[in-house]
Amino acid sequence: MNDSVLVCDPDDGVRLLTMSRPGRRNALDKATYVALAAALASARDDASIRVIALTGAGLCFTSGNDLADFQISADAGETFVALDFLKMLSTFSKPVVAAVEGFAIGIGATLLLHCDLAYAGRGAQFRLPFVPLGLCPEGASSYLLPRLAGAKRAAELLLLGEPFTAQTAAEAGLINAQTDDGEALSVALAKARALAALPWEAVAATRNLLKRSFALNVAETLEAEAQSFEALRRGPEAQAAFAAFLAR
Repeated sequence: MNDSVLVCDPDDGVRLLTMSRPGRRNALDKATYVALAAALASARDDASIRVIALTGAGLCFTSGNDLADFQISADAGETFVALDFLKMLSTFSKPVVAAVEGFAIGIGATLLLHCDLAYAGRGAQFRLPFVPLGLCPEGASSYLLPRLAGAKRAAELLLLGEPFTAQTAAEAGLINAQTDDGEALSVALAKARALAALPWEAVAATRNLLKRSFALNVAETLEAEAQSFEALRRGPEAQAAFAAFLAR
């Protein structure tokens, strides 16, 4: 397991994954995506684990993709290891509960669309800055967010890419509820414990029924977004945006 993903089992049936690159606000690089996918695969295959809790170290969820890996010198691997992680998360066979504090930017926000439950401190800051960075949405957000938030709200969040609050995230369906700052993880773990204690076959059947009606559309959208994202990533607008961001 990579040091950027910490793994522990805080309760019976519950595995906690913590994204931990505190010097980069837990930005996700290639190694972290690989480690997250491996941690999910391990939990999927462990019959003693019923629920995953996902959070970030240092009261920060994640600032999204590490843009240093997106400059033109990088190969297509960064886009597609992220896609591998998103495929794993979107089809994961056990409940996932997210706890958000601090920043949830880019994929840090879109991955919440694939979590069964999500809670955020009131001071958490969200943003979907794809278009301002010369990119397009990922994580099947172009399909899932309009279904949750409505077409107008989804267009506002995805096209303008402006920061938004935990209250807006709750209204848009990215999270279930706000918590006091610093309490998102304790709330998420309480929900994870509750899920782990429920009749397991009933939990699994209910999740399958909830996801089955849009699973194919999610899979197709993940692929289509990834192709557009990779083409845009290599383009001059995105490369200029990355260079300007990293020069700050």
